[in-house]
Amino acid sequence: MSEFVVSARKYRPQTFDTVVGQEAITGTLKNAIKNNQLAQAFLFCGSRGVGKTTTARILAKTINCFNRTETVEACDQCDSCLSFNSGSSLNVFELDAASNNSVDDIRGLIDQVRIAPQLGNFKVYIIDEVHMLSVSAFNAFLKTLEEPPAHAIFILATTEKHKIIPTILSRCQIFDFNRITVKDIAQHLSKIAQKERITAEEEALHLIAMKSDGALRDALSIFDQLSVFGHGQITHQNVLSNLHVLDYDYYFKLVDYFNKEDISGSLMILNDIINQGFDGHQFLLGLADHFRNLLMVQDQRTLPLLDLPDTVVQRYGEQAKGWVKDQLTRALYVLSKADVNYKSAKNQRLLLEISLMELGSLQQPSEKKKD
Repeated sequence: MSEFVVSARKYRPQTFDTVVGQEAITGTLKNAIKNNQLAQAFLFCGSRGVGKTTTARILAKTINCFNRTETVEACDQCDSCLSFNSGSSLNVFELDAASNNSVDDIRGLIDQVRIAPQLGNFKVYIIDEVHMLSVSAFNAFLKTLEEPPAHAIFILATTEKHKIIPTILSRCQIFDFNRITVKDIAQHLSKIAQKERITAEEEALHLIAMKSDGALRDALSIFDQLSVFGHGQITHQNVLSNLHVLDYDYYFKLVDYFNKEDISGSLMILNDIINQGFDGHQFLLGLADHFRNLLMVQDQRTLPLLDLPDTVVQRYGEQAKGWVKDQLTRALYVLSKADVNYKSAKNQRLLLEISLMELGSLQQPSEKKKD
């Protein structure tokens, strides 16, 4: 039986061009390598799963490659690349600062820095979660970081940039990694699904991308979980069931009830949502997003702000025809006010119900449907 490899490892980017959603950073690094203007200390900042460590490894591999391509990528064939791919490279050192955060750990690293590389031109030191270093360890590291040997390059990675002391920041070239967009994550998942021969619905992949909150690694973990659950099929319904996500349909039905001023119908939907165990505050935020999307879809200039599948955007377009902008802005005000008051409310369900009643009373008398 073949060994299963999770998608986050199997499809981990190996070149700058395959890094998802960080084109500005990878482009800058490639230009720095091409023009021989590489800094000796980098700080990669950003939330989890956006490609900090992956980019650091690609940079380490590329600068030691003997036969870089015209597009400034590693050749994957020279001795340096082969040793890197097999995990036996002596030019790349990775240190987890979460568990190696003392002065002695940094002293050990400083002792290694003095030794020149035996293969390639650079020794690269990747320190992950660098904000976990103690103040004493940071201070011990300062001199080496400021005046390292010509063959040494340091790449520091952190999810909490604000915890790093200013003297370290001033010695590094800082790159802030973006959260990966829902569209980019969904497209990447779609490519993987094709390679793995997994049938995946577009809306299902989009929902996974939304749930991952901009972290590609999280999205790939969810993708693996659902592909196993569905025996090679990822459907929108399976995603809703497994991730306990509230379906778009609930919001569309609610807004239809608001348009008809059917307050009773909207309250019954709320009851159904609560009985299914969904959090009231998350429901409130989701409804606010729905009204925000209805407002965005009414103007061609704001359409790009909708990071949604085309089929869902069409549904928003159809529903938005029954509303004017003034009503939508008033609806957003009602929901914003409820959001502020939700945590302090003694009867949170009553607050939700009152909000739905207000939303169901937004239609102007002249716009009411005649019998």
